[in-house]
Parts: sequence; structure tokens; C-alpha cells
Amino acid sequence: MQIREMAIAGAFHIIPDKLDDRRGCFFEAFRAEEIARATGFPFQVRQGNITVNRRGVIRGLHGTGSHSGEAKLVSCVRGAALDVVVDLRVGSPTFGTFDSVPLSEESGDSVFLVDGLGHAYQTLAEDTRISYLCAEQFVPGSQIDVNPLDPELALPWALDEEPILSDKDRGAPGLREAAAAGILPRYTSPLAV
Repeated sequence: MQIREMAIAGAFHIIPDKLDDRRGCFFEAFRAEEIARATGFPFQVRQGNITVNRRGVIRGLHGTGSHSGEAKLVSCVRGAALDVVVDLRVGSPTFGTFDSVPLSEESGDSVFLVDGLGHAYQTLAEDTRISYLCAEQFVPGSQIDVNPLDPELALPWALDEEPILSDKDRGAPGLREAAAAGILPRYTSPLAV
């Protein structure tokens, strides 16, 4: 597999090496040693989640604190989605910026992100299913929510119709409001001692 760091430190795009033949294809979707080597994060799965979505759903923008240990590996096992990572770490050189990757069942691509980053996606097909492998079990009350339609973030959603959002995501504060309220994680430089 190929693993490349995205425009935000701590977010990685994983592209599998596929073996194609007349039956279809085979690829490794996850290899702990490869992810640890490329990311510097010893990723051990503690929880797995699947979402089943209609076309036009936006889930997120969700994150956790900088030291929660809630790293995750996100992939699309059916359908297609645009996956977006936003740097929510106040003080980070890339605070408030985003990077995006198209995910689909055909590509097998994944996104790995460490805690402190925000994650969202928009489904591009009916019955899109997204898989999350998480390094820690979810702790109620630990999630950070930022409005995925915040005009200041200007995330690259394909909004040809009204997106389907949860009430919680639609009512979440924008990035500037969340930062002012002190709910966002603080950036810790990897060079800090």
C-alpha cells in the first residue's frame, strides 16, 4: 500500500495495491505495521463502526481532543463519498485548513487521521457505507462538533441540492465560534519538549 501525508499534519491518504484477475480484485485494506511506520502512530483497533447513508448526506464535522487517542481509519465499503479532514487544532500552522479525498468501494482508498483533526464526508451515491476503525472506544461527551457548512471553512461540498444533516451538525458552531468558546483542541508542536 502507498501512504502519503495529506496537506494537514496527522492526516494520511492510503492507497491500496490491488491484485486484479478474472474474479475481481484483492487488496489489503489495513496493515498495522505499515500504518505505524508511515504515520508514527501505533494504531491498534479498539472499536469499529459502519454508517449507512442516503445520497447527499453530510456527516460531521466531528473531532476529539488532541490527546484523546481517538485516531481513526475511514474507508468507503459501498458507494462513494468525498472525505474531508479539517485541522481543528488551535495554534497549528494549518489551523482551519482542509484537505479532501474521494473514497469509493472501487478505489479501496482510506483516510487515516489522528486525534485533534476534524472529519466529515458527503455521500455521492445511494446506500453509501462508511467504515471507521478507531484506536479508542467512543467516550460520550468527548466529541467536538463544528458546522460542516461554515462559510468561513468553505468546504468543497457538491451542493446541487439541500444536503441532509443531523440537527446536531446543522446547529453546531462555526470554527471561529468554537475556537472562541474554547472547545477546540490546542496544537502541540512535534518539536516541543
